[in-house]
Amino acid sequence: MTYYRPTAFEAAACWLPGLVPAAPAPATGDDPVGSIKDAVRRAAGGRPVAVTFSGGRDSSAVLAVATAVAREDGAPDPVPVTFRYPGVTEADESAWQEAVVHHLGLTTWRRIVVDDENDLLGEGARESLLRRGLLFPATMHVKDAMLRELEGHAVLTGEGGDEVFGDRRSRALLQVVAGRASAGTPRRAALASLLPVASRRRRERAVTGRGLRALTWLSHGATERLADEIARDAAAEPLSFPRGLRWLLRRRASRVFLDTFGQVAAEHDVALAHPLLDDGFLGAVGRRYPWGFTDRTAGMRAVFGTLLPDAVCARSSKASFNRAYLGAATRDFASRWDGAGVDPALVDVDGLRAAWLSGFPPGPTSLLLQQAWLASVGAEVAP
Repeated sequence: MTYYRPTAFEAAACWLPGLVPAAPAPATGDDPVGSIKDAVRRAAGGRPVAVTFSGGRDSSAVLAVATAVAREDGAPDPVPVTFRYPGVTEADESAWQEAVVHHLGLTTWRRIVVDDENDLLGEGARESLLRRGLLFPATMHVKDAMLRELEGHAVLTGEGGDEVFGDRRSRALLQVVAGRASAGTPRRAALASLLPVASRRRRERAVTGRGLRALTWLSHGATERLADEIARDAAAEPLSFPRGLRWLLRRRASRVFLDTFGQVAAEHDVALAHPLLDDGFLGAVGRRYPWGFTDRTAGMRAVFGTLLPDAVCARSSKASFNRAYLGAATRDFASRWDGAGVDPALVDVDGLRAAWLSGFPPGPTSLLLQQAWLASVGAEVAP
């Protein structure tokens, strides 16, 4: 099986900049819930259904839709599959998980306690790296254990919710129209959203450049290039909310992620689907809400408010899984690493080592970690 191989710059940036050509928009109705139910039915295809369920808003929404579909169709309830990470307090969403499962009345729930199995240099990840080479994203190398257990299933994820209900280009204008933007900053953002592409790109470049200063392991040249690439892509987002939803599927990072995850799943006879990124669902959301939503909570309430408790739709907290993926094996490798395997024109070796040995290793160092490990064992980085 042929996987996409990240370039040296993409590994350093932990991102795949660029856009793919737009696909024709499908004909859709204006019922988002009906459309996502249809997406779940197509994905199931007669297989037993499992949902990767963290307890966050997006996976909760997909689990709620899958449950509703099963009961409407007289099929078995979907099985939520949840990882638990003892000792990683910022990844603990158990209270939210239990609230959703109780609300939906589900009796079967697969909870998997994870110690170091999900470490990006754990035993499973190392085996996958040697067999497949470097993949984007780095977390693809820790999916096999879960997928082996779900052979023959249709597996649904909550991928895409942050983007669909997040801060699209039209949001600032909508907030102004709705009287939600009394402060100067939202009004400036609304005006900026109307600027021509070149002006928006310059603005995005300035904002992105400031944000990337935190990536202390990148060389100045790599940081500047990454800021340029991100600004170029962001400036291409359409003002129209419906077209903006379609633009989400044009981002190359998203396309490669979805394709790679699907390929890994297919190795285990798992039919993988991401209902929140389904064409029909995106089209229906855009038709029903042509200007989008004033904020994330408004979007969740509008679309999933009849399926989930309001506290779940409105929650503002979010778990972090960095330490679950970059743990003891990462620190052990970093403490012995001689600096080989990364491009010194792109990476500050001392800064990278310090990031890996910190209390909260940054997620954007994950591809460099696996690239350096492959070099340390003399392996090829290509799949």
